[in-house]
Amino acid sequence: MQVEVVKSKIHRVTVTGADLHYIGSITIDEVLMEASNIIEGEKVSIVNINNGERFETYAIPGPRNSGEICLNGPAARKVHKGDIIIIITYGIMDFEEAKSFKPSIVFPNEETNTLT
Repeated sequence: MQVEVVKSKIHRVTVTGADLHYIGSITIDEVLMEASNIIEGEKVSIVNINNGERFETYAIPGPRNSGEICLNGPAARKVHKGDIIIIITYGIMDFEEAKSFKPSIVFPNEETNTLT
């Protein structure tokens, strides 16, 4: 049997921008992507703390150490600059493997979106 479990999480980051006319996705500071083990193009779930919205898109890297968290395309309608979000990815694995799997979870500084 296989189960779907949390693979990565960036817990509580501040949205720095929302670009409705960009093709789509979420731009994430490359340092945060590396620390949380999220790769370019990976499907991510977004949870907006401010308004309760939950939606999916895919990740693209932003400039290193920029703190950038920008929702692009239609996802831009689900957030406002300054909202606090959680970014989550999931992986599918065998049940026994999942019991001992440890996800990559990071807790950035909410004001700067950087790791301290």
